Formats: sequence, C-alpha cells, structure tokens
Amino acid sequence: MVKTDRDILTTTEAAKLLGVSVRTAQLLIEGGTVRSWKTPGGHRRVYRTDIEALIEGPAIDPNLPSANVIGGSDEVTYSDAGGAFPIAPNESQRLAALDRSGLLDTPPEEAFDRLTWLAAQTLDAPISLMAMLTPTRQWFKSRLGLDLVETPRSWAFCNHTILQQGVFWVEDLSADPRFAANPAVAGDEGFRFYAGAPILDREGFAMGTLCVIDNRPRTLNERETRTLSALAALGSTEVRLRGTERQLREALRRD
Repeated sequence: MVKTDRDILTTTEAAKLLGVSVRTAQLLIEGGTVRSWKTPGGHRRVYRTDIEALIEGPAIDPNLPSANVIGGSDEVTYSDAGGAFPIAPNESQRLAALDRSGLLDTPPEEAFDRLTWLAAQTLDAPISLMAMLTPTRQWFKSRLGLDLVETPRSWAFCNHTILQQGVFWVEDLSADPRFAANPAVAGDEGFRFYAGAPILDREGFAMGTLCVIDNRPRTLNERETRTLSALAALGSTEVRLRGTERQLREALRRD
C-alpha cells in the first residue's frame, strides 16, 4: 500500500495528535518510541498509524475494580519501541482519575514545590520531582534540579512506584536490568539512584509520585524511607483537598 502525505506526519503534527509539546514528541521520536526517518533536508517524519497506535496503548478491561492494583500477578507489561514498563490492569480507571484531578499541565504551586524541596533537603538528593503519568508522558507538576518539564512515559521509573503502596527504590539503576538501558540512565543524565512513593487521590488511584534521584548509587535507611512516605502522604492530602474544592465549585454552579 502506497503511503500518502496524509499518512506521514512532521514532529509538530505528531505532537498535536498526541497532545504533548513538540519537545516531548521529539524525545519520543528520537528515543525510538516511535519509528521515524529523516528527509533529505534532515527533518524527522513518522507514520500516522504509529502515532495512533501509541495513543491507543494496551487494551485494558474497563470492568476491573476501581482500586489501585498493587503489583503481583495482576501486573501487565506494556512494551513499545522506547522500552518496556509495567502498568496495572485498571490503568484506564487511573488515567480517568488523573484527568478528573485537573492537575495536568497546570502552573507550579507552592504547596507541591515545598514538598519537592523538603524531599531533596531531607534525603540529600540533587533532584526531586512530583511526577504524573499520562498514557504517553511523565509530566512534572513540581521539579527541583531538573530542567525537563516532561519525558516520554517509557523513561519513568515511577511506572513501578505507582503499582505499590509504599516506597520503591533502586540502589543502582545501571545495575538493574529493568533500567540499565533507560536513556536517563545510559545517557548524559547518568541517573543512578531512585526512590519514590505514590501520591493517591481519595479513591486510592495513584495520580503520580513524589521521588528523588541521585547520580551516585546509594541506599535508603529506615528514617529516610519513612520521611519520603510521609511527604508523599502530604502530597496526597493536597491532591484530595483540590478534588474536594473542585466538587464544591461544580455543585455551586449546578445550584
């Protein structure tokens, strides 16, 4: 079948279709998550069908219970050209809850920036993030020590964190087969240590995580583990308060 101009997209057109920034689309394309090629002029092109397949993602049963699935045999692995990462079978419900939260792509807020600052200070980490996971990207509601506003979803160590109720951490990412080939580990960033805890809405869905990252291998002691868990719990409280406020505003509008 001959491909027409309508079947081939520029990076900007792919970004618009995905609903992400052009920079994120570039990361997805250049990182191999989406097949691409260069024109004689040096511009990247992709097939529309590949972008649409990325949007659709894995098939998920919409009738699964609306509780956050915690790892184990209920875990599903989703693979794409950018790598493999685990998702819960009720990912569609989690994504719907994330959309209802109204937090995505909103400006920085002092309440969340305070949490990332505290996490970096108390755990002596150069990078601290409040990350939220959409179908295709990891977006940072708050970030300290990192210039990127978002990354492709397949780069997110937090994919593992949101499947747990407690703290998930990796002493040396480069020595773990799940993460050694990750561009953030194998590339210039050279991330080595990661620790994160889920941030949950009032129904128990993981909106994202509070996490810290270091460029050297290290461990977490009991005090640090409890500290990160407590800070993530504060983040969960902030998310729940915003949900309650939004419901009240909607109720007032209906009245």
